[in-house]
Amino acid sequence: MIGKIIAGSSFAGTVGYVMKEQSRILAAEGITPPDVRDIVQDFKDQTLLNPRLRNAVGHISLSFSPKDGVRMTDALMRDIATEYMQRMGITDTQYLQVRHLDQPHPHCHLVYNRVGNNGQTISDKNVKIRNAKVCRALTEKYELHLAPSKESVRRERLREPDKTKYEIYDAIKTSLPKCGSWSDLELRLKERGIAMRYKYCGSTSQKQGVLFSKNGFEFSGSKIDRQFSYSKLSRHFAQAQQQTRYRATLARGFHAAIGNYRSACIDLFGDMDGGGNKGQADAGSINVGDNIGALPLPPDDSSVGLSAAQLQRKPGESPEEHIARITALLNNVAEAMAIAAMERKRRLRERKTKMKL
Repeated sequence: MIGKIIAGSSFAGTVGYVMKEQSRILAAEGITPPDVRDIVQDFKDQTLLNPRLRNAVGHISLSFSPKDGVRMTDALMRDIATEYMQRMGITDTQYLQVRHLDQPHPHCHLVYNRVGNNGQTISDKNVKIRNAKVCRALTEKYELHLAPSKESVRRERLREPDKTKYEIYDAIKTSLPKCGSWSDLELRLKERGIAMRYKYCGSTSQKQGVLFSKNGFEFSGSKIDRQFSYSKLSRHFAQAQQQTRYRATLARGFHAAIGNYRSACIDLFGDMDGGGNKGQADAGSINVGDNIGALPLPPDDSSVGLSAAQLQRKPGESPEEHIARITALLNNVAEAMAIAAMERKRRLRERKTKMKL
């Protein structure tokens, strides 16, 4: 279940939209349906109780997954919509609940008067935050499926400005994994006809928002999707850059470990492949990558143990975890081989000394 807060400037336009042909009224309070003109007049009359309120139109849509279609009767949708309104503090006021039948997913529209029955104001403070919490709570309570994601929205049915908004959403979604910085994203979006600019804090150079524009429409990142707000995109790029630095550090450590291992292996066992088998693995080696080639393994009778199985990537192990593990493993084996080589040299010196005596 997903609730969408919709801006409305007039009861005439809002009621006229929700009372379309393919619709059914679920519930109404303080108004006289089904005539649109009567409903609109009822809403307008109550706004006179609080003429200082600039926008008295409240409009919210509640969408459900197609998987809930079979069980989503009018009665259940009405119960959920009514409880939603109560939890949102939309009480003691006029309202209209209308179910739309023109989409594959069940959904309804709530139109309410922000001027309450006693002239009080129905607050819209933090309405989006409260909406997300209430929808999550009702989804769990009624064991609902999650409503269709943006990827499931049928693009061909969209009208402007939603059509352009989804075009921008799709472009950012597909471009972002390939971008490591704001400039990368800006360049890729420009290739798809999307412009990007920043919002600044007052007259300072401190960035506090990002806007995307196409086809004459402009949206803030958070309006396109919450994951595309300036703060979240900044966090994404910071993490991407940190990941790039981490991978570079891993790669340097890995190549250093390979070098240490080869040197220690040659020092202890000699040039096992004669220097001519760097690119291909044989029975006594393992190929650890095209750029590195075959890595010699210690002989089976060696006191230093290392097998091909130990160098293989484990199930569920990320590439970074794999590299870090075998880097540590190669360093440990290289150290053990260095100690073994030193011990062998010590024994040879002792033997030579005894022979002289």
